[in-house]
Amino acid sequence: MSYSIVLLGTQMAVGGAQKLLLEQALWFQSHGHKVTAVFFYDRDNLHEKWKQTYPFKIQNLEAFDKKAGGLRSLPKLLGGLLKLWRILQKGKFDAIVTFTHDSNVLGLPLAWLAGIRSRVGTHLGEIRGMSKWRNGLHTFLVNHGVIQTLAASSARTRNNAIEVGVEPQRIVTIYNAIMPFDVAHIDRESVREKLGLKKEDVFFVAVGRLVYEKGHEFLVEAMSLVTKADSRAIAGICGAGPLRDQLQTQIEKLNLQNQVKLLGQWDEIPELLAAADVFVLPSRWEGLPMALLEGMMAGLPVIATRVEGVDEVVQPGEHGLLAPLESPAELAQAILQLLGSPQDRQRMGAAARERVLSSYTTDRMCEAYLRVIEKGLSEK
Repeated sequence: MSYSIVLLGTQMAVGGAQKLLLEQALWFQSHGHKVTAVFFYDRDNLHEKWKQTYPFKIQNLEAFDKKAGGLRSLPKLLGGLLKLWRILQKGKFDAIVTFTHDSNVLGLPLAWLAGIRSRVGTHLGEIRGMSKWRNGLHTFLVNHGVIQTLAASSARTRNNAIEVGVEPQRIVTIYNAIMPFDVAHIDRESVREKLGLKKEDVFFVAVGRLVYEKGHEFLVEAMSLVTKADSRAIAGICGAGPLRDQLQTQIEKLNLQNQVKLLGQWDEIPELLAAADVFVLPSRWEGLPMALLEGMMAGLPVIATRVEGVDEVVQPGEHGLLAPLESPAELAQAILQLLGSPQDRQRMGAAARERVLSSYTTDRMCEAYLRVIEKGLSEK
């Protein structure tokens, strides 16, 4: 059976939620379904590039004014919601899947009013600082069937939803996943040379937006401890974001310019991962991060903080090492442990890749979403 499916996200940007949406859209399209991807606004000026890259329709609602922001963007938001309403009314969609808290709350009531029978919202991770009324509204929409099913990205994410009042029977756990890839064909030495790495350097890479929740400052501080013991350790932080200047100042203050590199945004993440020896995730909180799954798929051992979702994927000692939150000293200890053991790096990296291939592929994830969509369509 072929379905017409609309996938709704908040912003066009380089990030995990966007990658998840686009990979799902590719999967559904390749399996014979009609797909439309819609975003409230284009934060990173990606609309034209994505339209040329992907084989499905991608629409920008232009519902936010990046220069105005806040209440001054209200007219844009209302105009965007009107555009969305028209798309949902005219599209004759069987199902809608939304990918952020905001798209759940803004998009699914309109989909309900438009008569879309199967409506799936997602809960991809803890959202700190969310006001009580917004949490309450989201919970109300789920419990009263406007959001027909809430797909949680991990067991702990599911528990978080229950803690704020969502009825357990309305939640299904569907783990985030990625499309399999292999870095064996990439010229590792060429990429390392481009990064300025020496043959003896052991490269620890972190991938993620330069924002508070990613905790990159703890990796920088940990490297100040590591380099006192072993100068072979080099850390690279890949990503863009508002904290770049703050991180650069920290690096310079600790005199780590040769040990910690801010790499900016990379279009080809597998290329960067091919050059790395260990993947690092120093986050304060997560859902189930796509970057982590990519690092593991590339055959890298993991050093990560013991946060939501991550400890469901990474078994300490088998796929990598887990450290407590906000603890540069223990993060440094984990870095030194893998720095001194190439055998452990190889063993854990192979196990990490096998872990993702066996349990966290797009096929598994999208088949689960398809079952949820079909269940929604079967309900009266």
